[in-house]
Amino acid sequence: MATETAAARARLLEIVKDKAIVHGRVTLSSGREADYYVDLRRITLDGEAAPLVGVVMRDLVKDLEFDAVGGLTLGADPVATAILHASAAAGGRTDAFVVRKAGKAHGLQQRIEGPSIAGRRVVVVEDTSTTGASPLEAANAAREAGAEVVAVATIADRATGAAEKFAEAGFEYRFVYGLDELGLA
Repeated sequence: MATETAAARARLLEIVKDKAIVHGRVTLSSGREADYYVDLRRITLDGEAAPLVGVVMRDLVKDLEFDAVGGLTLGADPVATAILHASAAAGGRTDAFVVRKAGKAHGLQQRIEGPSIAGRRVVVVEDTSTTGASPLEAANAAREAGAEVVAVATIADRATGAAEKFAEAGFEYRFVYGLDELGLA
């Protein structure tokens, strides 16, 4: 199993480097400018890479006790779904949830979609962490919904302040790849 996970991690890194790292001047969601962009939706929605995301992310948090994974829509949705499927494929169960950017004004007017997370332990996920704003918003919404947030986990960390923000907010933070592994340091 460890060998399979290591192989999945190595192959995912190859795909990320090949398909998701875009060089050139870009403005990030934080408003900051960068010389590259890590577009992990090219990975989390890719037929080969998405299952690897599930395996690798599930392995990243395997020592934690939690019932569900999710985060702020859109970056977290395919990551959470990949973990859900990887868990099921391994004979386990992990629910997924989606945090809307704002509560709905109609229907049940829920901010969090999916199985209820009230009274449950959850991991907030994201594809890439820059400032940490999206996972923090999702974590706060999950807490308001009655969940216990046990950690924040992302595929790639840009080393631009997210880790410090998560620590200040009292959240354990984990990521699969840092700038060194992505060849961006």
